Amino acid sequence: MTSWSPRGHLIGHYGLPALTALLFVAFSIALPDTFPTRENVSSILSNQSIPALLALGATIPIAIGKFDLSIGYGLGLAHVLVMHLIVEEGTPWPVAGLAVVLGGALIGALNGVIVEFARIDSFIATLGTGSIMYALTGWLTDGSRIVPGPEGLPASFTGLYDSRFLGLPLPAFYVLAAAAVLWVVLERLPFGRYLYVVGSNPRAAAIIGIPTRRYSVYAFAGSGLVVGVAGVLLAAQQQIGNPSVGLDYLLPAFVGALLGSTTVKPGRANALGTLVAVSVLAVGLAGIGQLGAQFWATPLFNGGTLLMAVGLAGYAARRRLRARAATDRRPPHEPPAPSEPPAAGGP
Repeated sequence: MTSWSPRGHLIGHYGLPALTALLFVAFSIALPDTFPTRENVSSILSNQSIPALLALGATIPIAIGKFDLSIGYGLGLAHVLVMHLIVEEGTPWPVAGLAVVLGGALIGALNGVIVEFARIDSFIATLGTGSIMYALTGWLTDGSRIVPGPEGLPASFTGLYDSRFLGLPLPAFYVLAAAAVLWVVLERLPFGRYLYVVGSNPRAAAIIGIPTRRYSVYAFAGSGLVVGVAGVLLAAQQQIGNPSVGLDYLLPAFVGALLGSTTVKPGRANALGTLVAVSVLAVGLAGIGQLGAQFWATPLFNGGTLLMAVGLAGYAARRRLRARAATDRRPPHEPPAPSEPPAAGGP
């Protein structure tokens, strides 16, 4: 029988935030002149804003037990499309940005339709649509970069990434806003609870009247919308259209989303957990980078962390199933043993 223990509860819920603080203190001791500085914190927040947004986008389909592998390809397509519309078509950047964000949501919805109505596994379906998006990126750019003319991009557009608010990079506030919205949707609204029910047991969700296919399409559309926003921000950051840049963000996004499902609300994808996981990755990568790690250290760190995240997520899921099975086998007259309390706001 798997019973609830206070130590396991604390480690599961707060271990990763504690690790973030521990890493920050450790690197601050090792690099006292460069790491615990406002400039370094500002750099971390700025550099990790796009991976954090993408990780939050990846979190939504994971809540229904699906994976959207097209987000990296979608990010590349979104940012070159913004540059194409602004630089080559002369479209005002607000119109170009809005079109790309809505286009991202539409492509996400298409992913959901393919997965749910064509009955194709989400891994295969989104890998296929992602490959098509990569082809569209190549067709749009002809394999070369989109570079603005001598007048450059509008300052109000590049200010989306370069501006500061309260002394911190503006993109950090985009991430906080996105995480807050996703937290409210997943934890405080019936919509989010339906997503968790669909992700936990689709058959039971259908029996109680939840339109599982429709909510799956909503989840993929939400992911696509976030990818569109990240694409606009990436265009404002890089200020050129690079057709090969999107895939660099795919692995960090899934590492953040999967590792985030092991903390705060262990066993299920959640916005705050994703934010904490991205913080761990950001502090870790910044620290080992300043210690002089080689270029291959970053993919090694991301890959190792992904394996650890998947392992921990699987362990948490098996632990919950064992606890549920033990509860179901208990005779009705036997008083219930202490069990892991349900997560607040959970289904």
